Amino acid sequence: MKRLPLAAAFWTMCGTAAAEGAPQAAVELYVDTNTRQIFAEPGPGRQRLGRFVQASDEAAPAASVATTGTATPAASSGTATSSSPAIAAAKPASSSAKAWYEKIGIRGYVQMRYNQELGEDAKDLKSPGDRFIGREQGFGIRRARVVISGDVTDNMSIYIQPDLASTPSGSSTTNFAQLRDAYADLWLTKDKTWRIRAGQSKVPYGWEDLQSSQNRLALDRADAMNSGVRDERDLGVFAYWSPAVAKERFAYLQKSGLKGSGDYGVIGFGVYNGQGANRPDRNDQLHSVVHFSYPFKFANGQYLEVGADAYSGRYKVSTGSATIDGRTFTPGVDAPEAGSTDRRVAAHVVYYPQPFGFQAEWTVGKGPELDIARRMVRTKSLRGGYAQVMYKFDGGFGSLMPYAKWQTYRGAAKFDTNAPRMEVDELEAGVEWQPSNAIELAVAYANMRRTDVSAAPYRKIDGQLLRVQLQVNY
Repeated sequence: MKRLPLAAAFWTMCGTAAAEGAPQAAVELYVDTNTRQIFAEPGPGRQRLGRFVQASDEAAPAASVATTGTATPAASSGTATSSSPAIAAAKPASSSAKAWYEKIGIRGYVQMRYNQELGEDAKDLKSPGDRFIGREQGFGIRRARVVISGDVTDNMSIYIQPDLASTPSGSSTTNFAQLRDAYADLWLTKDKTWRIRAGQSKVPYGWEDLQSSQNRLALDRADAMNSGVRDERDLGVFAYWSPAVAKERFAYLQKSGLKGSGDYGVIGFGVYNGQGANRPDRNDQLHSVVHFSYPFKFANGQYLEVGADAYSGRYKVSTGSATIDGRTFTPGVDAPEAGSTDRRVAAHVVYYPQPFGFQAEWTVGKGPELDIARRMVRTKSLRGGYAQVMYKFDGGFGSLMPYAKWQTYRGAAKFDTNAPRMEVDELEAGVEWQPSNAIELAVAYANMRRTDVSAAPYRKIDGQLLRVQLQVNY
């Protein structure tokens, strides 16, 4: 008997199921490079075949596929194509066939960390990205996310994400529930290339800020990029455009374990309050942002993503009493009513780990910063960024990805009281082990030199830190 290729064998089974009255559905397939088994989700050692749709009852799928031979994924978009009339006649199931509540999914993840400062000086370290760094700390839950999302109608999707491990400002008690995302995507075209996103969502500025902490390799985001938008999110309205090829590549890079940032459009732009997530506008002036990012795919299958972003607005700094060099004062602000000038530009490049990877971002701009000599918060220049290398090993043990990351920043911590100047020079090395899709274990060592911006006199502290993080996905 003549052996059928894997895709043809799958279509033969689909044709049999369709003949028995099974519902039609689009399926994304992956093949294990060792066992040659077919799977419906990505995983270590699995190569993507493409997206396939069952043949309709009106065609003769089994006979046609067996005759013509294969259903080959398109090289550029990954969508299944074939000369078979059965596949040509295939139609995706209508999303309106189910009630809206049957199309809503629930997922999430939890991150538990343990930090160990190496040396007495390191116990005074503080970092905006991890509140469990410092004295008298033990185990902590860094994130506990629950995502509720799905298509309510054919032209509207929803996304709601609370975090159950938040700590309100000024509180010493952890694990409060706080909203992270609550938005709706309104699709403007049938092919879903244009959409309007309204609600509280991530502001499309910076690549690593858009990447979910569930997917990020390093334990924390770089300060230079993360200091632009508080919690990476704000309340606003954004427009995104993603052509079909880019949309599919964004989805693949996120699902395949290559640490993609998701689909925030090849082009994106919008307006938002500017004060950060879960905070109201304070000056009746909106921030504006523009975003560009494109994932290129080379002939050998390697992905490269490049892009640039910019935002502009006015930010109102919170001020309070500070004691520095024996002087106690409350600084003034250069523009107390309208808010200080706040604008930045950034660029990014990501060479995805296949198996070697590299990513880097850099930002420059102007923003509010405390001038100690003048006892005034003034608009001053800022700059900074990071570079990271990584390598991806896949095998019977799962996925192993060692990395090294360097970051620097010279600019204000505008979210903190008085917007003190923040100086960061940090080198981090670590490894992430993912034995299955449900479990990730990361170990990282960091040599930190950073300013403690949590309180005056804003000392610069040097120290070394060892961290361990267990993440469970569900």
